Amino acid sequence: MQKLTIEYPLSTGSPKIVWELISNAHGLQKWLADKVTEDDGLLTFTWGHPWTERDTKQSRVLEIEKYDHIRMMWDYHESTPEAYWEMRIEKSDLTGELNLLITDYATDDEEAEELRELWDANLERLHRISGL
Repeated sequence: MQKLTIEYPLSTGSPKIVWELISNAHGLQKWLADKVTEDDGLLTFTWGHPWTERDTKQSRVLEIEKYDHIRMMWDYHESTPEAYWEMRIEKSDLTGELNLLITDYATDDEEAEELRELWDANLERLHRISGL
């Protein structure tokens, strides 16, 4: 497994605003998937619409620290415990603004590049819907 850490600058100093978009199904549905539901720490992400081809994946919340980070694991990675994915809010010492640090895992260089492109697209959607 190859660990990826990607840092995205955000145009806010409020961890509360960012937290609302990364820590629950309602916030994640605004930018990460077309539909997100939560049931007892299990998030179900659906991409696509009912009249099109759809993709559904589940992720279990492993660790959550309010206004700091949320760590999850996709159901298809359960046999590889180090393969979590995480969104962490950090304050830049230089600008005072917040950064969103994404940690994810890939099996090879090709998948790592695909994951970077996917996260870039997701963060572009986050910026579009929230201005962050």
